[in-house]
Amino acid sequence: MQHGMIFGVLGVGIMGRNHVRVLNEIKRVDEVVVYDANEKRVRDISGEFDVTAATSFEEFLKYCDAISICTPTSQHYKHITQCTRKGNSEKSIFVEKPIASSYKEGLKILRLIKGKEIIFGVGHIERFNPIINEICDLNVEIEYVDIKRHNPASSRVTDTTVVEDLMIHDIDIVFNVLLPDKNFKLSASGNKNIMHILVNFDDTVVSLSASRISSKKIRKIHIENHNLTIEGDYMDQELYIFRGPQIYQTVNEKYVQENVMEKVLINKVEPLKVELKTFVDCVRKGEEFPVTAEQAVNNLRICELIWRKAR
Repeated sequence: MQHGMIFGVLGVGIMGRNHVRVLNEIKRVDEVVVYDANEKRVRDISGEFDVTAATSFEEFLKYCDAISICTPTSQHYKHITQCTRKGNSEKSIFVEKPIASSYKEGLKILRLIKGKEIIFGVGHIERFNPIINEICDLNVEIEYVDIKRHNPASSRVTDTTVVEDLMIHDIDIVFNVLLPDKNFKLSASGNKNIMHILVNFDDTVVSLSASRISSKKIRKIHIENHNLTIEGDYMDQELYIFRGPQIYQTVNEKYVQENVMEKVLINKVEPLKVELKTFVDCVRKGEEFPVTAEQAVNNLRICELIWRKAR
């Protein structure tokens, strides 16, 4: 591309609005174009941010170099299909998670984009949370993982269950980052608003819980092996390492053990900003985005396995 990047945001609800805000702050994006079937949303976003409002979906597609799809999950397949049709096939696509409303639909998307020379990325945002990078950098043996993602009730998400809405973030981290390409056995219990799963990967045990009825927002990760415990908070972006008892003292003939605690120094960032900046850089350089369509579709496969096990 000779000109600077023109980035389109399709769907400007809560998530789309965040994409517009962040893209406006990325230097390599020259212009942000928006389109939404809801005209009031387009007027509101145009009044708040420096954007170009497309008057039709066709005009929107014609104008953009790259597109961020922030429409409801049930519309992702339709919009990806439209964005990859002949004449639009060179446009790079970023789609919010989950990539589709079912594993079967996800497989159709993989067939759609196969062989197309576009950058395709999926918004599994916790990949860009600095605590995950730090945990990976520690390169420790993992014997136990416990991740909790609990939310108060929300009217924002209506077309997905707690598994596809919340737990999928941690499914992505466990199956694609911490313990990729391993055989596993999975059990599950829950309903559309609460889910708890246990997964065995050879010698590693994983517990994931997600809720949409909590009175407190929780985003915690806990990792253990014989030598240390790691505790992280996704929201606060804080990480602590507890090393096993190394010092034994005798106090009044009783043993006292002292554990060593370290706080990992982390530069706090907005994960969405890192994620979208990474996508823009991948489009410019023609490089693969870290969260691939194949991984995102596999995440949906795990989601459907969870529902089969929970019934």
